[in-house]
Amino acid sequence: MTDLITITGNLAYEPEQKTIAPGVTVTNFRVGSTHRRFDKSTERWVDDYTSWYAVTARRTLGEHAFASLHKGDRVIVTGRLRVREWDNGTKRGLAVDIEADAVGHDLLWGTTSFRKAGQPAAPEEQSSPEPVERDERPATAAATDADGWVIPALPAVPADEAARLVDVPF
Repeated sequence: MTDLITITGNLAYEPEQKTIAPGVTVTNFRVGSTHRRFDKSTERWVDDYTSWYAVTARRTLGEHAFASLHKGDRVIVTGRLRVREWDNGTKRGLAVDIEADAVGHDLLWGTTSFRKAGQPAAPEEQSSPEPVERDERPATAAATDADGWVIPALPAVPADEAARLVDVPF
């Protein structure tokens, strides 16, 4: 049985990468997830305890994590949980490891820029990101509803293509 877990937290240090076999890289980093609680006496939210997770990301996910993540970044990690006992002769304890299936920035706390693998990097001299076009097809003029919200217009579709699209079975 596999225990799946999703956590949010901050990177404790810069990710470390190593090669374990020719062409196989592993990226390791630690994530601290601090739990918060409401203190009724002070009527404020206070930090409670921090849970620490050792995260391992392999192959392409590890390469992308190594290139994208930095100490202090707020992240979301999903993966397989493994709890193991350790003993170094003087101390004993439990370690909580996550074999990552997915890693990303937590967008509740900031913004990020995404670039698909294999695409060239954006020039460093840009001071602010340019808007990203999601659809390259020409669109008709957009309308505005009664509240002033823009209603995106759909691109014009030739009549023969529109007839073909209507007959698509689902």
